[in-house]
Amino acid sequence: MFSLRLVEQPLPTTERDVDGLVAWLIDTLSLVRKRGDATADHGRAGPVHRLLRDHLLGVPDQSWDAQMLADELAQMPASLNHHLARLVETGLIGFTNEGKGWRKYFLRGGSLTNAVAYVQQHASLIVQQRFSLLNTRWQRSGEPLPVELPEDEHALFAIGLVDHRPLQADGEGDELSHWMNDFGLLGERPGAEIAADSLSVRLFSTLLERDLPLSLDEAAEMHGGQKARVGRILDRFRATGMVERVPRTDRLNTALWTAMTTQHQRRGEDWMLKKGGFQRLLNEKQQSALLQALGKGALTIDDVAKHLASVEAREQMLLLNLLGGRLPMGYRMSGASAAAVQRRVQDRLDRVLRRMVRVAGLLDEALASSVSE
Repeated sequence: MFSLRLVEQPLPTTERDVDGLVAWLIDTLSLVRKRGDATADHGRAGPVHRLLRDHLLGVPDQSWDAQMLADELAQMPASLNHHLARLVETGLIGFTNEGKGWRKYFLRGGSLTNAVAYVQQHASLIVQQRFSLLNTRWQRSGEPLPVELPEDEHALFAIGLVDHRPLQADGEGDELSHWMNDFGLLGERPGAEIAADSLSVRLFSTLLERDLPLSLDEAAEMHGGQKARVGRILDRFRATGMVERVPRTDRLNTALWTAMTTQHQRRGEDWMLKKGGFQRLLNEKQQSALLQALGKGALTIDDVAKHLASVEAREQMLLLNLLGGRLPMGYRMSGASAAAVQRRVQDRLDRVLRRMVRVAGLLDEALASSVSE
């Protein structure tokens, strides 16, 4: 079964350091779980690193059985079989049962470039086929916010890609929770989150139904759980490219009201006019009405909306910044439709896969050069 976990990494800084390129590949494919303190060799003496560098990639035209590799790497066959099974699941490595004795493992296609091409095609096919479930669960209308602002920053892309298989009759969870688990939305070790009514599944279901971005406060109030835990779950959703975190511009009037009342109490009318953006962005009628209400302590959110109705939303955003206010952030699906979310995920995936293609070519060249030397 094809099963892959990809984590976006910056391209290596060197093009001929074999160890550095192999380490980049291992990190991108999440082949080794990071545990404890970093070692001086950065994991280059580990069994997976040596297995790839010295055998499967280093001698691509040879097949290897587990016993032979265990002897070469001074590993127990059972331990090595675990690493080989993970490599087979990624699609980079194949095996054959031809002949007698142990399975023979080999680099798919005879080169890393060919193996990565196989992974590239299979990964994209999984996204194409398995996103059909999102269509059946989608209930958002896709109505945009009053002002659409882009994400302040992208989360590091990390996604799981697993072949479809039937649900087990006696297993936990439902179709959606297993779909989420396969795409990495439940984390590396889902545990109780695989349940159909887990916090992760309920949060994702809410995002599939809701047009307005979901703040941490709202999420915690709706579904329970500590805000810190809810934030970790939503950030994990962001990492897959399916969810984005954007400014809650639907709360712009509330944020402006808070900033105006706070700064008026602290700094007074003169500061509001000269430093707070009133003279720069508002006409005299708007300035007078707002300051008069502030002076009486009677300004309401509805007053702010009424007096600023003729001010463009982007100028309202500038006014908020000049007043020292800020908008809360919220989470929502990263597209107005399931198809748009799929394109977003595919774009992020393609970027990682292009880097893999680049590194595969560099590794093939570097390893060929080292053999010829």
